[in-house]
Amino acid sequence: MREEVKDLNGNTIYLTDERWNHISKSHPKLNGHRAEVLKTVRVGRRTQDIISPYKFYYNYPFQFVAPFKEIEVVVVFRWMNNQPNNFIVTAYPV
Repeated sequence: MREEVKDLNGNTIYLTDERWNHISKSHPKLNGHRAEVLKTVRVGRRTQDIISPYKFYYNYPFQFVAPFKEIEVVVVFRWMNNQPNNFIVTAYPV
């Protein structure tokens, strides 16, 4: 399954089951929190990677990840067939 959300800048960004499986296996604290990961992209603060200008980080605070303060989601912005292809690569508590 593929879920899409729009960030605060109006960019459509998607999360696939394959990427979600990677996230939940690599960062078990996020198991059961797919909706919160997507919310982080929808309403979170966005910063651009200094080295890779096509990579962005979205951050948003959540209480459930204690002792961590927030979720960080890594999104890659690309073009495919003259269309934006923006997808979540990973997410983790910070």
